[in-house]
Amino acid sequence: MFTLISTALSFLMGGLPKLLDFFQDKSDKKHELELAAMQMERELKMMEAGYIAQARIEEIRTEQVQMETQAQERTAMYNHDIEIGKGASQWIINLRASVRPVVTYLFVFLLIIVDVASIWWAWSSGVAFAEAIPMVFDADEMQILASIIAFWFGTQAFRSK
Repeated sequence: MFTLISTALSFLMGGLPKLLDFFQDKSDKKHELELAAMQMERELKMMEAGYIAQARIEEIRTEQVQMETQAQERTAMYNHDIEIGKGASQWIINLRASVRPVVTYLFVFLLIIVDVASIWWAWSSGVAFAEAIPMVFDADEMQILASIIAFWFGTQAFRSK
């Protein structure tokens, strides 16, 4: 039971950044709705005056401004990451970027090594394979492994939406 709860919590923790982004998006969307209402008013006035071609030009300009804004935001995020790493060696920058994946890989490899060694020891001691597996791969280990997997796949699931 605890394994299921911790797995679900790990999966949800992978989506925590998306939850925080939700609140940021809420205010952004309110602003966008206000802008859309203003643009709609202007377009209606332009159409009444017979400026349909001008309306299309304004629509294209609006799309260009949105694309430029997104590019500037992305550039600002990249510049922020670069600023954090200034003065550090490339080795430190790479190490900082790989901490979570490396810790995860090491932990999973450690689990595999311990399990294989335990199965080998049980087999060499004369314990049947069917009896050794529940002793080696117990509920605690399942819980830890399930939490790791759920966190990483939960992060990916929330990131893609």
